[in-house]
Amino acid sequence: MKAEFNKPKIEELIRALLIELGDDPNRPGLLETPKRVAKAACELFEGMRYTNDEIAQKYDKCFEEAAGGNMVVVKDIPLFSFCEHHLMLMYNMHAHIAYLPKDRVIGLSKISRVVTMVGKRLQLQERIGSDILDVLKKILKTDDIAVVIEGEHSCMTARGIRSMGSKTRTANLSGVFKEKAETRSEFYDLIKK
Repeated sequence: MKAEFNKPKIEELIRALLIELGDDPNRPGLLETPKRVAKAACELFEGMRYTNDEIAQKYDKCFEEAAGGNMVVVKDIPLFSFCEHHLMLMYNMHAHIAYLPKDRVIGLSKISRVVTMVGKRLQLQERIGSDILDVLKKILKTDDIAVVIEGEHSCMTARGIRSMGSKTRTANLSGVFKEKAETRSEFYDLIKK
C-alpha cells in the first residue's frame, strides 16, 4: 500500500491552480476550496494507493463451492473514474461481471467493491476492465471471467468534439468467455435484459 496522500501539498497545488486560472483563492466562495478538493481527492483516488494484488487480498472473501457451478452474473454495477489523459470524469458507467465458479464463489458485494476500488484511479476504460479481470482472477482462482464496461467520457462530451450521449463499451474476456462463442453469447444475453 502506498503512503497516505499529502493533503497540505494537494491544497497548495489547488490554490496555485485557482490563481493560474485567474481567480482569487481568498474570495469567500473559494476560501475552503483547496481543503475540500484535497479531501475529495483522497477519496476519489483511493485506488491509486493499492496494487491489483493488494485489492485482491483486501476483498478475497470467498466461500467454498462444488466445482462446475452455473454462471454468476452481476450487472449494472455503478462506476466512475477519471481519464488519465485529461483528468476528466468518466461517468454514467456500469460494469457487468460474469464468472464460472471453480471451487469457490465470492461474496457478491465484494465484486462491487473491486469495481469501485479499481475505478478510483487515473484510468483508461480499457484498463479498468483488464484490472478488474486481473483482480477477480486472483480471488476466484479461475480464468473463466468476463467484464463489460460501458460509460460516457467528459473528455469527449464536455470538451473537444462535445459528442453528447456517445458511449464507450469495452469487453475483457478470458477462459471460456473468450474461447466459446455460446458462453460469451449467454453472458451478453443476460446483461441485455
